[in-house]
Amino acid sequence: MKKTATRLADGRELIYYDLRDDAVRDTPDRRPLPEVATASEVRHDPLLGDRVVIASHRQTRTYHPPADACPLCPSRPGRDSEIPADDYDVAVFENRFPSLAGDSGRCEVVCFTPDHRASFADLTEERAGLVLDAWTDRTAALSRRPAVEQVFCFENRGAEIGVTLGHPHGQIYAYPFTTPRTELMLRSLAAHRERTGRNLFDDVVADERADGRRIVLEGEHWTAFVPRAAHWPYEVHLYPRRRVPDLLALDDAARTEFPQLYLELLRRFDRIFGAGEPPTPYISAWHQAPFGGWEGRGVDRADFALHLELFTIRRTSGKLKFLAGSESGMNVFINDVPPEAAAERLREVANQ
Repeated sequence: MKKTATRLADGRELIYYDLRDDAVRDTPDRRPLPEVATASEVRHDPLLGDRVVIASHRQTRTYHPPADACPLCPSRPGRDSEIPADDYDVAVFENRFPSLAGDSGRCEVVCFTPDHRASFADLTEERAGLVLDAWTDRTAALSRRPAVEQVFCFENRGAEIGVTLGHPHGQIYAYPFTTPRTELMLRSLAAHRERTGRNLFDDVVADERADGRRIVLEGEHWTAFVPRAAHWPYEVHLYPRRRVPDLLALDDAARTEFPQLYLELLRRFDRIFGAGEPPTPYISAWHQAPFGGWEGRGVDRADFALHLELFTIRRTSGKLKFLAGSESGMNVFINDVPPEAAAERLREVANQ
């Protein structure tokens, strides 16, 4: 992998990740861009104890532009984009409309491919491995920033999810705090350790493998399953066999096998609802251990287990799972698809 860091016209960082060591990335950004102005503020909710990000400047962000005006495609004569080069392998840049900025953290965009019509599932294993390298490199870099406590790599796919740019891309959020979802995991992890002396993540994966009904896919170094208490109609958790706290700690064998299994999972997701159906909308989210704030938690950073969560809000053909009263008001999820049935369907669509 070759990494080339440069700057866009307004000073934001742009990083190219290339498979070829002889790739040259010296095309300047000639756009007359104004300085980025953000109004990001993190506020604390005293009743729930979590944080809310107020980012009013995002109201003016780019919204469903036509394909010939996509800001994530390579630049062309007469049409400059966020990527000055006329081609790229993987590119990462600071979001022009960040939810988090400055002392409140940082937001980055990860462009998986220059092909506007493709998806992550269309990538080769080599290119998917390069994306994994980019996620890992950015996790390392962002974790060193003084204001950052947790790094979150994710992809939103599909207009149904709320995606406003159709080009295949993901994002990275660097939070100045530990997120509420992770806080819940850490509390459960500590309580399980206190009660049993064992690691909760290890026990969950071991129980799923022993049961077998919800296993979707297994490799030598990874296990994918639908959790017993899945929140979403089709939800898969992908764990490395060797527990590690973050992407940086994956060994070479796990890094090599990951693209094979992950691409297969994404392709199966697109086959869940049968031939002729539109691409399945999904969220893909890496859960990594926080890089700070471990004092008094009752567990260590090494106790956390890196894992990827992949889920769709589509519950059946033409119908979505909405977060209505129970979910949005009380945070009690109601799942219309039994996890065992979801796992069976994801096994059925293998290699179709």
